[in-house]
Amino acid sequence: MCRVIADPRIATHRARLADGRELIYFDDADTALGPERAIDARALDPRPATAHMRQDPLTGDWVSIAAARQNRVFLPPAHLDPLAPQSPGNPSEIPSTYDVAVFENRSPSFGPALAEPGTPDADPATALAVTRSIGLERTLPSVGRCEVVCFAPDHEGSFGTQTVSRARTVIEAWAQRTAELSALPGVQQVFPFENRGEAIGVTLGHPHGQIYSYPYVTPRTQRLLDAIDAYGPTLMADLIERELAGPRVLLRGEHWSAYVPFAARWPIEVHLVPHRHVPDLAETTLAERDELARVYLRLLRGIDALYDTPTPYIAAWHQAPVHERRDEVRLTLQLTSPRRAADKLKFLAGSEAAMGAWIGDVPPETQAEALRTAIEGVDE
Repeated sequence: MCRVIADPRIATHRARLADGRELIYFDDADTALGPERAIDARALDPRPATAHMRQDPLTGDWVSIAAARQNRVFLPPAHLDPLAPQSPGNPSEIPSTYDVAVFENRSPSFGPALAEPGTPDADPATALAVTRSIGLERTLPSVGRCEVVCFAPDHEGSFGTQTVSRARTVIEAWAQRTAELSALPGVQQVFPFENRGEAIGVTLGHPHGQIYSYPYVTPRTQRLLDAIDAYGPTLMADLIERELAGPRVLLRGEHWSAYVPFAARWPIEVHLVPHRHVPDLAETTLAERDELARVYLRLLRGIDALYDTPTPYIAAWHQAPVHERRDEVRLTLQLTSPRRAADKLKFLAGSEAAMGAWIGDVPPETQAEALRTAIEGVDE
């Protein structure tokens, strides 16, 4: 189980939505809000049944069949924003105004059910063995949890448009939620992320991200574990040391640095890493979170400064598995964008989509130089 040092400057308030889902408010250190929160008085339908997963025996991958997601809201107007505070004309998901709010997704890919305590599914070693074995037409319940993280009450924006204080509150929410979600029965990996832009497939313009809590170790992380087995336990430490001594570094801080990776797949691809070994956000120190708020904002604003319009991206926090706490796996933010020019996007064609064999459109060194120039023009 992860342990987290909570920032005493950032207050939390817990509540329940009308259908029983958990809602947590995180107040900025300099908040203007009082401690009172309204009650969710909506009449809501019961929560959907937990989805189920099917295994692809050719790869071992698990696919969650979550039909309830078909009912998600698609690009609503501002007055019907489901992530804005509730108003007389908008029965949204959040009863009160807020700084940062986290709540259980109404149409989750995983959950709301969790592994039953005392059953084989709740035993980490047994569950890992079950999910890694291969068979035909295998199914398992999609236990776990999916949460929405609202960065601000505003209808439009992203993480990069927030103040340093607000960014710090979101980071605190990520850290605290990582710790709590890691303790839920059946959860094997916790993944905070932000999708930004319609080109990525975003269905809400409201500044927000999500946190998925998976009942298995994800394929991307499993490949990392396999790479560590092949190379040796110092893989990530050696890689980061080499990258931070190389030509693709974008930003350096006391605790964090960002670089374009040597074998970048996407036209824009940046990794942001802590200087010391940290397996997940829950185990970062308060000083590391304080600096991360500033460094991450500068990085995102530099990426937006590349072109005249905001850049779509996926910002993915890769964290160590919950129960395979391999000391070799280090927390890494991997930000990717398909934008290869002001008016061009990279689409995954035959080689990438069908075979997983990537072709890079922009040399990583070229993109690193462009990003450094853009970041240098951003005010700290």
